[in-house]
Amino acid sequence: MTTITLFGAGGKMGVRLSRNLAKTEFETRHVEVSEEGRSRLKAEVGVDCVEPEAALDGAEVVILAVPDTVIGKVAAKVVPAVAPGTMIVVLDAAAPFAGHLPQRDDITYFVSHPCHPPIYNDVDTQEARLDYFGGIAAPQGVVNALMQGPEEHYELGEAVSRAIYAPVARTYRVTVEQMALLEPGLSETVCASLLDVMREAMDEVVSRGVPRDCARDFLLGHMNILGAVIFKEIDGVFSDACNKAIEFGKPALMRDDWKRVFEDDEIAASIQRIT
Repeated sequence: MTTITLFGAGGKMGVRLSRNLAKTEFETRHVEVSEEGRSRLKAEVGVDCVEPEAALDGAEVVILAVPDTVIGKVAAKVVPAVAPGTMIVVLDAAAPFAGHLPQRDDITYFVSHPCHPPIYNDVDTQEARLDYFGGIAAPQGVVNALMQGPEEHYELGEAVSRAIYAPVARTYRVTVEQMALLEPGLSETVCASLLDVMREAMDEVVSRGVPRDCARDFLLGHMNILGAVIFKEIDGVFSDACNKAIEFGKPALMRDDWKRVFEDDEIAASIQRIT
């Protein structure tokens, strides 16, 4: 039985992971510094925390479910205390990409991040439909990177990722650099920004007299059908009027060099701000 130590077990992400790990064969030790987090973990998952030293003794996998802003400080205390061959699992590419993980050649660094349940899926239960984040009932994809360590450790890391993010539809192996392109590049810098703009556009329409519920239904409904066409969920095409609106709309909304957000220096600057 593989022993996992989970740091940040009482945080929002930590509780999610703790709940899923409780359903597996992994032996899990929970570490949480805040009393509020300890109480939350006990109330929601029914487990107690242990002190870091005891939790790390003999652990084969250590998961750092802590915010990007403190992961460097936590890792600086954890990494020197683990045995050679231990796998350190980080849940986001930001800190590894930025170089915030301590240098140690005799351990494994594994990075794993959820895709979250897709908008277009075939879930057939209310619980799954309402599982927007994932990890409860809606299947999701997961991206994994073996940052350093022996190749045979990838299988263990993937097994851990499937456990903590369950139910998992599929996994993808990428590099840490590719994961940074996905987040913050694709998911936050581009997708979150454009979605925020769409919300602002809806508010602007409302300010000009359209009822809010009407504007919201209209926007979300068009996001559904337009997205289905753009992402090839259905075999459809836009009308000539829609194509003309896109032709003139994109230059009005987007800078000509907007794809620069995926350049190495821009990704690095974004991650530096995050961490």
